[in-house]
Formats: sequence, C-alpha cells, structure tokens
Amino acid sequence: MRSSHTKRFILAAGGAAATLALMTACTPGSSSPEPAAPAATSGGSESSSGGSGASDGTITIGFSGPAADHGWLGAINTAAIAEAEKYPEVDLIVAEGTNDANLQISQVETFINDGVDAIVLLPTDGAALTDVATRAMEAGIPVINVDREFSSTFAARTTVLGDNYGMGVSAGTYICEQLGDTKDAVIAEIAGIDSLPLTQDRSQGFADALDDCGLEVTNRVAADFTVQGGEAAASQLLSAAPKIDAIWNHDDDQGVGVLAAIDAAGRDEFFMVGGAGSANVMRSIQADDTVLKATVIYPSTQAADGIALARLLVKGEGLGDLVESSVPRVVQLDAPVVTKENVDIYLPTAFES
Repeated sequence: MRSSHTKRFILAAGGAAATLALMTACTPGSSSPEPAAPAATSGGSESSSGGSGASDGTITIGFSGPAADHGWLGAINTAAIAEAEKYPEVDLIVAEGTNDANLQISQVETFINDGVDAIVLLPTDGAALTDVATRAMEAGIPVINVDREFSSTFAARTTVLGDNYGMGVSAGTYICEQLGDTKDAVIAEIAGIDSLPLTQDRSQGFADALDDCGLEVTNRVAADFTVQGGEAAASQLLSAAPKIDAIWNHDDDQGVGVLAAIDAAGRDEFFMVGGAGSANVMRSIQADDTVLKATVIYPSTQAADGIALARLLVKGEGLGDLVESSVPRVVQLDAPVVTKENVDIYLPTAFES
C-alpha cells in the first residue's frame, strides 16, 4: 500500500461532477492488499467484481443516498465518509444527495460507466433503483444496498438493514416492563409516514409486543418525520386523550416537535419512548429532565457499515470473527433500548436532530 493516498469526495449531479474535498492519509508499514476473489452474486453463483481494485491497490467505491433533509440521513452520509477515511486504500466518490429517483439512477449509471469497484446505495426508492442496481451487478460491480430494499435479490450482493419491526418490539417491551400489571393503561403512538412499509413494520412490532403483555394502542396519530409534523400530530393527540400513561414516538427528529407540543400542553403524567436514537434525545434521557425516558436505536451507521463491507468484498475477504470466508448476504442491525442506565454506551455514535 502506498505511504499516502488521496481521497476524492465528488459531488455528482447527473453527469456533472465537482471536487468536494481532497484528503490525505498515511499508513506506515502497510503492504499492498491481495487481489480480490470473485464476488458472489445474490443467486449464489460467482461473478467477477468490477472490482479487484486498481493495480496500485486503490479501491474505488461509489456512494449515493437521499438528500440529507433529516438529522438521521445527514448522519448516514457523515458516518459513511468518516468510515472511508479510515482506509487509505479506499477512494470514495460521493454523489450529491437527492430525493429524485431519476437523478439517483443517473448517478449510479455514472458509477457503472466509470468502472468503480463497488457501489454503496441507499436508494430514495428501492423499487425505482432496482433496475440500475441490477445492471451494476451484471457489470461485475458489487452493490451494497442500505436501509431501503430493492425489489429483486439480484440487485445487490449484500444488504444492510436496520430493524423496523424490532424497533416496535423493543419500544413495546420496554413500555410493558415499566407499566407492570397496569392492564387498563392508555398507550399512545405517534408514527411516522403511514404509507411507508417501515412505519407499518414499526407499528406492527409495537402492537405485537403490547399484545404479549395484555396491552394495546389506545390513541394513534401519524406525523411525517419532521419537527413541524411531530408538533402538529402530538397536539392533536394530546387534545384527544385527556389521560395517557405512555407514548411511543417513532422518530427522534419529529420528536423535537412532539416534546414542544407536550411542553405547551403542560402534560407530564406519562412517560415517552423515542425512536432512532438522536444525541439530543440521549442527552435529555441522561439529564432525566423531561417525560422522555428512553429511545430505540435505528442505526445511522448503516451506510458506514456498507462502506466497510464494500471494501471487504472488493478485497475478497469475509468478516474477521465469522467462520464463513465471505461477506454475508444480509446484515440486519439491532434495535436496542437506550435508557439512563446505558446511555453512555450509545451516545458517542448518536446523530444530532
């Protein structure tokens, strides 16, 4: 491996590209990586990676994700770039974040035409990006699908997921534990966008966990993952429910608005559980100064994990602590509950709402 390496962070909008930053890193005493073994496709056959890296050991990874118009998505991008910086051999090309599926398709097509070694893709719409991701795979470029799944298993070599259903289970289980034998408890839920499968999964997991301890959601409203939406939905909920024992709010970004509505209403007879795991929520839990007593993690490190896995795939390596010699097809991350007792463990990797 070279003693120094230049990383490129390129802002690509359609066919246009502009240099965002130049960074250097040093790794004394390193040796060149071995050529990559062929990457396995989703069908289990072997296909050559576009990808054994350049002759000088450089591994070029293209990364594309939605616009960072939400604290969690901003953290996704930041963590991915930070992970790439750890590896002097990785040359990361970052496409401009967009919520336009057609623009994101053109970005991936540029990655294919440029012959990158791997693509890490958090699609703005998994179904819409399936075709171009499949074309990348057919071109021998392993695709790591992050968070929003494609509609075909042939579109990705590896998929990195959070656990939306598990978030609901974790939130419901925590509430059951706190309420004990209170069988007539009033449970409220402030969901995200109801039309999204991830919201549906979170609500189903929550309902299933509550059912297991003899409880159910009494009052439910949906917001839109924004501060303004959270405040409006919470105001509606509080007006409709004069008594509440516990609230689960799906998303800590919209939770900023939820807490504002709770403060404005002067309500404090209940406790609240958040969702996603933002740093400001964790600090509030740590200080124990609001009704917010816990949050459930939905990792903002998923794209960073995608970068790490892309590097291993190109190098033909597996996960160090697994007996299997290749990278798994699916990696699903945990959805732990963060409370005052364990907040110090999770705060360092939390995102800012």
